[in-house]
Amino acid sequence: MSPEEIVAALRGLDSCAVSDALDTVGLPGAVTALTPMWPAGTVLAGRVRTVTAAPKATAGPATHIATPLVAITEPDDVVVIDNHGRTDVSCWGGLLAEAAVRRGVAGVIVDGACRDVQESEALALPIFARTAVPVSARGRIVQEAMDERIQVAGVSVAAHDYVIADVNGVVFIAAGDADRVIGLAQRIAEREARMAEAVRSGRDVQEVMHDSQFPTVTAEQR
Repeated sequence: MSPEEIVAALRGLDSCAVSDALDTVGLPGAVTALTPMWPAGTVLAGRVRTVTAAPKATAGPATHIATPLVAITEPDDVVVIDNHGRTDVSCWGGLLAEAAVRRGVAGVIVDGACRDVQESEALALPIFARTAVPVSARGRIVQEAMDERIQVAGVSVAAHDYVIADVNGVVFIAAGDADRVIGLAQRIAEREARMAEAVRSGRDVQEVMHDSQFPTVTAEQR
């Protein structure tokens, strides 16, 4: 699939199905520490663009964190910031959100804290983080690198990987694994839809959830 087809396919799934698919083939990707900062009610999916944050080490003016990356983002990009889980200072706020929406950014994921959540909500820009705080990044943290491999809550993530995020959480998919993971996730979602229909029709849930009735999807199946 092309990158555009991968993003479209992810938008037709949910994070649980993709997490289950990764489990099926023994791959990492699901993140357990990040939550939506406002109830978007939709699935965020896109291509990863990474930012590495670091404490400001020198006096004087500095380029604000994430602005160099946001300036070159493209539609369907998802900005992913590694602030090493820090929750005492924000590294994403309202002005960045305004700029990101103008560039067509699909959403933002922060391993750390954000602020101005109400502004991201007003812009319909999904944002996932550990928490929100009012403390500004100015004078405290800067952008150390961008589009390099980072760690997000213990998961290794590279620029141009893929991500899906919803009310259940955040899941990353390595670019080279996207085709097979999405194929598995689609089969898993189809199986669960059949199971749900069986329950709605009156079948006993113990019977429905027994693998003899709806066999578990495996990587070997086509």
